[in-house]
Amino acid sequence: MTLDSTWARRFVERAADTVSENRSALVELDREIGDGDHGENLERGFSAVRAKLASQPDDATPGALLKMVATTLISTVGGASGPLLGTAFLKGAGALGDATELDSAAVAAFVAAARDGAVLRGKAEVGDKTMIDAWTPATDAAKAAADAGSEPGAVLRAAADAAAAGAESTEPLVARKGRASYLGERAVGHRDPGAQSSALILAAAADAAEDVAAAATTTSGEA
Repeated sequence: MTLDSTWARRFVERAADTVSENRSALVELDREIGDGDHGENLERGFSAVRAKLASQPDDATPGALLKMVATTLISTVGGASGPLLGTAFLKGAGALGDATELDSAAVAAFVAAARDGAVLRGKAEVGDKTMIDAWTPATDAAKAAADAGSEPGAVLRAAADAAAAGAESTEPLVARKGRASYLGERAVGHRDPGAQSSALILAAAADAAEDVAAAATTTSGEA
């Protein structure tokens, strides 16, 4: 099944929920190698996103809804994470255009464009111990799943699982970007908070697709 605005709205809700649930863990990760405000900043941003979601038009496309996420994160989240994640959502939304139904190729294109947006803003590469270490394997996994003929929800799950592994892979790395780079070898052994939050957000996208599929199955069964 394709994904539509129902998925996009559920994605936003799921992302806001998971950021709130993981706020303290993200704060702790960032306290170890950064300035300790990543969880608080993201929770503030996604709370603002959630508040705006209810006022979006009923006919808003997935691209329009995710562009709203982008502009809200950019305007409300401080530090580096707001511009980075905001640009990721902005470029991802741009890849969706005005489409109302998203197939597997469109979903993979969304993930790839989001990764490219974060790269464009942060100038980071794989191995720098940043969110790119989550977004890049997610992009590769999403493309592979789409090329293999997987459903859009399965494409998102593949991306989310790869992002989670990518976030974990940052633990042995020496940071080459951001505040953590000042720590040198002392950053080794700590997971990058931006990679972790990116993995959580992609998991929210996959969870939302599964919510929509489960609801459709229930409705079909009732009929």
